[in-house]
Amino acid sequence: MDTDNGNGNRFPANDRFAAGAQYIAGRLRPGASGRRHEVIDPATGHPVYSYELAGPADVDAAVAAAKEAFPGWSVTSPGERSAALHRLAGVLAERAEEFARAESSQCGKPLKLTREFDVPGTIDNAAFFAGAARHLEGRSAGEYSGDHTSYVRREPIGVVGSIAPWNYPLQMAAWKILPAIAAGNTIVLKPAEITPLTSLLFAEAATEAGIPDGVVNIVTGAGADAGEHLVGHPDVVMTSFTGSTGVGKRVAEIATRTVKRIHLELGGKAPFVVFDDADLEAATHGAVAASLINSGQDCTAATRAYVQRPLYEAFVEQVAALMETVRVGDPFRADTDLGPLISHAHRDRVAAFVERARGYARIVTGGEVPKGDGAYYPPTLVADAAQDSEIVQAEIFGPVLVVLPFDTDDEGIALANDTPYGLAASAWSRDVYRTGRATREIKAGCVWINDHIPIISEMPHGGYKASGFGKDMSAYSFEEYTQVKHVMYDNTAVAAKDWHRTIFGDR
Repeated sequence: MDTDNGNGNRFPANDRFAAGAQYIAGRLRPGASGRRHEVIDPATGHPVYSYELAGPADVDAAVAAAKEAFPGWSVTSPGERSAALHRLAGVLAERAEEFARAESSQCGKPLKLTREFDVPGTIDNAAFFAGAARHLEGRSAGEYSGDHTSYVRREPIGVVGSIAPWNYPLQMAAWKILPAIAAGNTIVLKPAEITPLTSLLFAEAATEAGIPDGVVNIVTGAGADAGEHLVGHPDVVMTSFTGSTGVGKRVAEIATRTVKRIHLELGGKAPFVVFDDADLEAATHGAVAASLINSGQDCTAATRAYVQRPLYEAFVEQVAALMETVRVGDPFRADTDLGPLISHAHRDRVAAFVERARGYARIVTGGEVPKGDGAYYPPTLVADAAQDSEIVQAEIFGPVLVVLPFDTDDEGIALANDTPYGLAASAWSRDVYRTGRATREIKAGCVWINDHIPIISEMPHGGYKASGFGKDMSAYSFEEYTQVKHVMYDNTAVAAKDWHRTIFGDR
């Protein structure tokens, strides 16, 4: 691959975070685990940052800071929290280029993706939650029993301990932090240790925006010690985790020991269902974009295309031709469409899926590991695999699209539902009744019609089945981060109430 091995246009992480990769009570500090870790630029294989990992002692310090900050932050007015988040959105906008370069440096994302998707989306999330902070609604007050007035309060729940993944470090940090603090909670976030840079920048931006010390804390450590200690911490009342279904099960196991609230956004294997009356050009363009976004490292990416048989061969041919035009290269080049995968180990895992598939399916295009230093893998199209094959059923998390034919509408929808996952899906048709049926019957948290991937701050994101439960973004996320309390007032001023006679005495 054509890569720029110099660091002149990369993010200067070693200088920027020389004080350490833990952000606790409003300042950077080194970790206390005694173990160093390197963040590697996957486009070059070169380290971009070396730091001390967090250990249990760092988690304890961060939770203590969040616990200390909670009483003050939780009683701020919605207007005050809203104003702080508006200021945060402004800081993020002012520093947008810094965030974009940091995200591209640690993830290998093309700079045009971080500039036009990751960073603007995060700014918009901050602006949305700035408004949403003033609209924590409950049921209207009323006399539901006749003798009492009832109303519902929404109250912050306390210290949240969240874990974010490596594929969208900035956006996932925002999805965890923003609704939590908008609702009046404080938070300790553990980003993936391989991609901590933008989470640290986000926490600094929160401080710059006037959010009090201890409200937003970052601990950067490995999952087995820092992550598990955070989830199991007795002063953490809720954990929100985004990552694989396997690790999500472990998080749930630890969290239930202390009866924590749990929010899990887990794996996906999104179907892309193309009916025979679909706009073929729109569907092929949509399939290529939706399967290759973030080098396919997206739990909502299109991974299984089911195409009704009259369009199947043309779809395969046109998707392959379009994939072959995609420019793979250095993330900081203006003409790069597709960057590397997150690491060489992950690239080799993706390649192994395709190599095993050669024994039972047709590799239409791609499928060859390129020469060079970066963790690159080309856009790859696989056809003629069986529905129960590994490449159809397992989450690959790379730039690989599998295409299968179907005959009837019933079959297409049944195939779409035939995995343990249910995070996202799309259906392509000009027929409103077909698309309406798809939205009703496909079991997924989001079903797009004649598009695949767009997300907006006002709408919820979360899954069915093994893709987890709970919602990120939107006002629905407050269901995760608030405690609903029923308050009931007696209106009668009667001491000896009629219902008391069911317990003692006679009527």
